[in-house]
Amino acid sequence: MTRQRGMSGIAIFVLLVLVVFIAIIGMKVTPAYIEYFTIKKAVAAITQSGELRGGSVAEVRRAFENRANIDDITSVQPQDLEITKDGNEVVVSFAYEKRIPLFYNVSLLIDFAGSSKPGSLKRRGD
Repeated sequence: MTRQRGMSGIAIFVLLVLVVFIAIIGMKVTPAYIEYFTIKKAVAAITQSGELRGGSVAEVRRAFENRANIDDITSVQPQDLEITKDGNEVVVSFAYEKRIPLFYNVSLLIDFAGSSKPGSLKRRGD
């Protein structure tokens, strides 16, 4: 007798269900990461461009609000930004949580944080 090789119908079905489940989660999580990278890009552009004449807090918030309106950023408002100075350099930081409903009463909570200066982030609770 020869032995059959390959996957059984049940194994193919389980694999297909697993792939679909991972794809659904990926499709729900991807927009949150796209928005995070958009916020990060906007914050970096504000500090690297010549938009900030005096570097005041109000100017930074106004510049971010203008970019947020153009890029449709809704997770971070201008008042959520933490604005500090490191020498002559303005450092803009942000942190927020994004709750993504997956199915029924199961959600995924992601903590996002970013800064215009790499390596200057503090973890929450520190």
